[in-house]
Amino acid sequence: MNAAAISNSRDVEARFTSGVYGKREVTIVRGAGALVWDDAGKEYVDCTSGYGCANVGHAHPAVQAAIAGQAATLLSCQEAFYNDRRAELLQVLSSIVPAGLDRFFLSNSGAESNEAALKFARLATGRTGIVSTQRGFHGRTMGALSATWEPAYRQPFEPLLPNVRHVPFDRLQAMDQAMDETVGAVILEVVQGEGGVRPATPGYVPAVASLCRERGAMLIVDEVQTGFGRTGRMFACEHEGVVPDLLCMAKSMGGGVPIGAVAIGPRVQGLRPGTHGSTFGGNPLACAASIAAIGVLRDEQLAQRAAVVGQAMLERLRRLQAPGIREVRGVGLLIGIELRDRVRPLLTTLQEHGVLALPAGTTTLRLLPPLVIGDAQVERVLNVLEQVLTAWRPGRTEATHG
Repeated sequence: MNAAAISNSRDVEARFTSGVYGKREVTIVRGAGALVWDDAGKEYVDCTSGYGCANVGHAHPAVQAAIAGQAATLLSCQEAFYNDRRAELLQVLSSIVPAGLDRFFLSNSGAESNEAALKFARLATGRTGIVSTQRGFHGRTMGALSATWEPAYRQPFEPLLPNVRHVPFDRLQAMDQAMDETVGAVILEVVQGEGGVRPATPGYVPAVASLCRERGAMLIVDEVQTGFGRTGRMFACEHEGVVPDLLCMAKSMGGGVPIGAVAIGPRVQGLRPGTHGSTFGGNPLACAASIAAIGVLRDEQLAQRAAVVGQAMLERLRRLQAPGIREVRGVGLLIGIELRDRVRPLLTTLQEHGVLALPAGTTTLRLLPPLVIGDAQVERVLNVLEQVLTAWRPGRTEATHG
């Protein structure tokens, strides 16, 4: 494609897009595994995974085949009717979630899953209070946004849901003090993703689960980013054997196709026809893609691979002698490098070196590679990071391009 066509493609999107997204100067047109290519043919190692949607990689053959087969069979079937593909997915989900979660509401995204969970918790408890955590991110729709902490996201849309409290993450005493008789739900991430890649201290999430049981509140664990093998287990709550009342999932659940779900435990009662709904939730196409993606995760043992590869990457990054690094955090292939300056200039430099990465807040570099990433691609990413980070000095307006 010539330069004029490239420019025109970007100009057209810039002209007609909503304006709510900051754009990078690259047009991605193709992907395979952990690699993507732009419209000029340049190759990148994708350490964004579409914000974590591509755990099984881009264009996995099994997911391709499932989508094509289902598209030729049946695309839409609302949940007013039974459907064979939906039934198959529900059975698969029941086999991978923590024991005791045996009912599911199917949605289209993580925000929708969190919205549904908040409604279900209110219905089950009759209480309107919600406790969330500082730096937590749960989505941008009105209920999910109410539980999200970042003031810049919240303030333009206030007033949001009333009776929502944000307490410091990983501080059990603060959670204890916030959980009075008005609280119907606690929502949290086991590893905060958008909030800087911050894993909870061992013991914190089990203790919060105990508080919820003692005080009659529902525990909602948001696994939208951490689910489906990302942290080295199918779900991050499994690291400490926590079984929440409501487990929210999406992103990589569909291998790249939009789908989400809420897994529902026995304490959540009162769900009857009309309680909630979704036109596209549980559609056969998304269900077929999800069945295939979960099959890939199991057959290729990608959660186990994430644990091994992620640990090796963390160890090497922690050995890196770079003045701009404050701390390296993470679990599995969810890795954050906290910097001593703003992260965005580094994202541009990494992109120029053929590595796509994400921010997590203003100063943390986030790596979310597909779990299928090959050893040579891991080495390539680490070499680029070492080159860029050792050359970079905090306080510069741009990263060194060296």
